[in-house]
Amino acid sequence: MSLETIQSAIPHRDPFLLIDAVVEQDENHIICQKTLSGDEFWFAGHYPEFPLMPGVLLCEAAMQAGAVLLSAHADGKGVPVATRIRDVRFKRMVRPGETITLDVTLDETVSQAFFLTARVTVADELAMRMQFACTLTEVAEQTPQAEEAT
Repeated sequence: MSLETIQSAIPHRDPFLLIDAVVEQDENHIICQKTLSGDEFWFAGHYPEFPLMPGVLLCEAAMQAGAVLLSAHADGKGVPVATRIRDVRFKRMVRPGETITLDVTLDETVSQAFFLTARVTVADELAMRMQFACTLTEVAEQTPQAEEAT
């Protein structure tokens, strides 16, 4: 799946788009990848002498993969928004130059609530796993801010 297709599925944009490619997808499962160049903004401060991808960004990358998966279920009627994260386990540090693989499965759907499981790996080694839930939220049209009176 091309970058344009990913961007049509979810509202995330650079520098906060954490998916480079969709490797495989069906109705209830998706595999995405992100290659970390080392130039990402977070590596400069997390940590300067030993750069690591923050765990919260591993969670975000997995949720973005889940959002791409759920975009097919949304039918243009909203975007998936996280409502719960649980049982998060960090197993391996992720460093610049590595490629993360995001493997997300839709486990259950109840009304407009979606329950998913994610695994993030680097070279087939588990880096993080978690369960999360999303619901669809309508996207309001953005209006320009009113000009301030001078």
